[in-house]
Amino acid sequence: MAKPEIGQPSPGAAWRWVSERGLRLATGDATLARYAALSRQNLSEIEDIIPADGSILLILRRGEAASTALREALVAATADAPVTGGTLHEIAVEYDGPDLAGLAAQAGMDVAMYISNHSAAEFTVAFLGFQPGFPYLQGLPPALQAPRRASPRVRVAAGSVAIGGGYCGIYPASGPGGWHLIGRTDAVLFDPQRAAPALLVPGDRVRFVAA
Repeated sequence: MAKPEIGQPSPGAAWRWVSERGLRLATGDATLARYAALSRQNLSEIEDIIPADGSILLILRRGEAASTALREALVAATADAPVTGGTLHEIAVEYDGPDLAGLAAQAGMDVAMYISNHSAAEFTVAFLGFQPGFPYLQGLPPALQAPRRASPRVRVAAGSVAIGGGYCGIYPASGPGGWHLIGRTDAVLFDPQRAAPALLVPGDRVRFVAA
């Protein structure tokens, strides 16, 4: 199957083909802004828009050609794409994770201060990945950031709230994981029976509330 007519990227271009219908757009720190701008355009030839860490994957519908609007979006300046606020979710957390005390000590805080700093922050869902509905949350205060564990756990419980590098995340399902566990929530992050299976979507905002 031939690629939909759009041409080839010029040297140094921010986009490239990654499959017959997939276009990867490098976005740097402007991923959410570009995601919001593309979503607002509601381009008929685009089947899905998938944000990631520093890039967006655009999936074109089978047989569709790229519109003039899409061609322009691929080379648009990021400054022309403002971010709009998403839905705010307050998620109750029991701060009892096995790594909480160690992270607090590493940050030069006691546990109560660490919890206070974490629950005071407002996070933004940057993208979903790893597990269905797993949110990568931006907005973690620098003092609370920590590299991922050198040795991943074989099993992390569903609902675990965790720290990995500059992100905070919530495990929708149990499974292996290498992030630091600071607490747990009863919120259901992913339910395939819901009209919208993922509780959180890119651009949504999250505040953690100590249970």
